[in-house]
Amino acid sequence: MKKEIIDMLVRTGELRIRQRDIERIKSMIKSAETNANVVKKMSLNDDSATVIFREIYESIRQLGDAKWWLAGYEPLNHDVSMKSLEELEVKEKIRLNFLRRFKKIRNDANYRGFRVPVSQAKEIIDLWDSCGRDIIRLLIKELQ
Repeated sequence: MKKEIIDMLVRTGELRIRQRDIERIKSMIKSAETNANVVKKMSLNDDSATVIFREIYESIRQLGDAKWWLAGYEPLNHDVSMKSLEELEVKEKIRLNFLRRFKKIRNDANYRGFRVPVSQAKEIIDLWDSCGRDIIRLLIKELQ
């Protein structure tokens, strides 16, 4: 991300300058991967779709947080976390365009009591399956 944008995000309080914490970053990546893998093993149905969606969304967001921590910043909202992922060069980058829509779905589930349909849970699982490994690989590469 361009320095001017990062500086603006710091000024507006959306990012906080932090010391790069390698162990925290590794833990965030591992946690995101583990949580996504656990919920993907759940049977997907009308009752589980919301939980699966939220947990995979949180795993993706956590990878965005890890990306910022790698750069020496702490993101203070989900938009900033997700923006860091949109710039990554993953094989199916076009799928990252769904992140904002997924944030809205997650917010509707969390704050308005909406139930996530199975079809939308499948969409976020597909995003994880197509981009999650690439994102993790890129983050681990940056760690080295």
